[in-house]
Amino acid sequence: MEVRTLRYFLAVAEEESFTRAAARCHVAQPAISQQIRALERELGEALFERDSRTVRLTDAGRALLPHARSVSASVAAAKAEFAARSGLLTGTLELGAADGVESSSLPALLGTFHRLYPGVGVQLVEGSSAGLIPQVRQGSLDAVFVAVPPEGLDPGFGHRVLVRDEIVALVAVGRPQAEYGSLSLDEFVTTPLITYGPDSGLYTRLRTAFEEARVPFRPAYATNHVALQLELVAAGVGIALAAGAVRGITRDPRVTVVPVTPRIPYAKALIWRAGPHASAPLRALLDLPHQGPEHPAAEPSDSDHRE
Repeated sequence: MEVRTLRYFLAVAEEESFTRAAARCHVAQPAISQQIRALERELGEALFERDSRTVRLTDAGRALLPHARSVSASVAAAKAEFAARSGLLTGTLELGAADGVESSSLPALLGTFHRLYPGVGVQLVEGSSAGLIPQVRQGSLDAVFVAVPPEGLDPGFGHRVLVRDEIVALVAVGRPQAEYGSLSLDEFVTTPLITYGPDSGLYTRLRTAFEEARVPFRPAYATNHVALQLELVAAGVGIALAAGAVRGITRDPRVTVVPVTPRIPYAKALIWRAGPHASAPLRALLDLPHQGPEHPAAEPSDSDHRE
């Protein structure tokens, strides 16, 4: 089993096409097909289901996929490591980001990183916390920016808090609640609630807050995009509970931001697998000076450091 063969296997699995995989690897299609057949003979099982139109992984192919990704990532990390030793850091930094990353200190951190390491490409993958965290665990992403769950993070992860703030209510101008000094969770017994979906990292924090207040948690509209939450509020659908750190919500003249009682603090962090798994580009990013959470006054903590 050779690294090159596993690279071909990954290309076919991700492209779902031998033709596109060949183009991606800059080789002829028969070479890809021959290497995959040899790998299947070696393992004793078919890795792909093939027909005239589609190529899909078999159960055996899905079992091999995380191992192939791990080997590929290790080879890339070794190349980057020795490039770093020679002072010429190259490679790719694979980052995932949930909604709200634009309001964190990550863009500024990446700006500094680019000036110091222009030879490193950065691939940003959007998604929800539920979808991104497993990709860090399996090694297909170097790190992800997600909400920290109320119970904390898996001890197998290192993290750096980049945003610390609290949930706020978004109320349409003209509603009586827009004049309130604060809004209690009891208000949502009779008012339609607009907030995040179950795949959002903030969903669990909101549900926990409602349970502790002994108020039913029944979102009427669920979307992880605060811009859409704003539009629904302005359209008169209901009141939204959204991350207070998101930029732009205080500048919309159709909507008033009202504090929530009791407070629902939250943190968003860059997380990665702890231990020797970090690639050289990721280590270079983590070695940059830490600017601290975007809104440090909302919830003091001693966990803003790398672990």
